[in-house]
Amino acid sequence: MGDPAGIGAEIAVKVLSKREIYSLAIPVVIGSKAVMEDAISFIPANVSLNVIEDIKQTKGKYGIIDLFDLDNITLDDFKYGMASAAAGKASIEYIFKAIELAKEGIVDAVITGPIHKEAINAAGYKYAGHTEIFADKTNTKGYAMMLADGDMRVIHVSTHVSLRNACELVKKDRVLTVIRLANKTLKKLGFEEPRISVAGLNPHAGEQGLFGTEESDEIFPAINEAKKEGINVEGPIPPDTIFSKVIGKQYDIAVVMYHDQGHIPIKVTGFKYNKETNKWSSVSGVNVTLGLPIVRTSVDHGVAFGKAGEGRANEESMVQAIKMAIDFTT
Repeated sequence: MGDPAGIGAEIAVKVLSKREIYSLAIPVVIGSKAVMEDAISFIPANVSLNVIEDIKQTKGKYGIIDLFDLDNITLDDFKYGMASAAAGKASIEYIFKAIELAKEGIVDAVITGPIHKEAINAAGYKYAGHTEIFADKTNTKGYAMMLADGDMRVIHVSTHVSLRNACELVKKDRVLTVIRLANKTLKKLGFEEPRISVAGLNPHAGEQGLFGTEESDEIFPAINEAKKEGINVEGPIPPDTIFSKVIGKQYDIAVVMYHDQGHIPIKVTGFKYNKETNKWSSVSGVNVTLGLPIVRTSVDHGVAFGKAGEGRANEESMVQAIKMAIDFTT
C-alpha cells in the first residue's frame, strides 16, 4: 500500500476499481483497513473490502478488494501529507509481509506503492529505498534498478548515493553486472537479441580522456567483456544523445551510471504537467528491481504529499507496474 500518509492507498483503490485488472490477475493489497476505507470514502469509489488472513480467502472479484490488514496504524496516528515515524514503520511492515509471501511462493509478484525515505528512517530502518530493502531481505548482491516507460528503458549502475560517491562506483565489474542483468531481463520480456547501449559518465563520454578517464578505465573494458560473452552491447555513448537513440529504437535499453542520469529521461517522457488544470495529465513509468529471486515492480513516483488525502492522485503508473509484473511471471 505504501506510506499511509501519501497517495499509496488512493492509487491502490483507483487501480482496483478497474475491471481489466481482474481479467489479468488476482490482486491482493497488503496494508491497513482503516486507511483503505478512508481512501474509498474520499475518492469516492464503489468498491468494498474483503479482509483476509490467508491467500485462500481471496475472492478475486471485481468490486471487492482483497486485503491483508496488518492493523498497524489508525487515522489518528498520522496526517496526510506529513512524514512520520508511525507511517514509516507501517509502510516497512507492508513491504516485509509482501516479501515474505513472495519468498514462500504464496504470491507471484510484489507491486509496491510509494514510501517516504525520511519516514522509514525516522522509524529506525536505515534504508535508502525499496531497492535496498528488497535486496537486503532476499540476500541479493547483484541487483539493479530498471525504469521503463514505453520504449524508454534505463538500468542503473548506482542509485541512492551522492553524486560524488556515484562517480566512485563506476567500476568494470559493476558495469558488467548491470549489462548482464539488462540482457537477461529483456530476453525474459521477449526480446530475442536485446540491443544494449551504455552511457558514458562524463560529458561527451570522456572525449578520449579529455574530460575524465572512467570510460577508458572502467566502462569500455566492461563493454568489451560483455561482447565476448555474446551480448549485443555498444558504448560508451555520450549521455546527451543516448536517450534519443533509445526512444528512436536504435537500442532497447540504456545502461546509465547514476540515479539522475536515468531518472530524468524517464520522467521527461512519462510525466506531463498541464499548466491550465494545475494537474499531471500523465504520470507513467515503472520501477523494477532486477536480480532478485522474486518479482518486484513499483510505481515510478513518490508519495505526493502535496495531494495526499484529496482524491486527485493519478494511478497510471500503478497500472503499468501491475502489467509489467504480470509480464515477468508469464
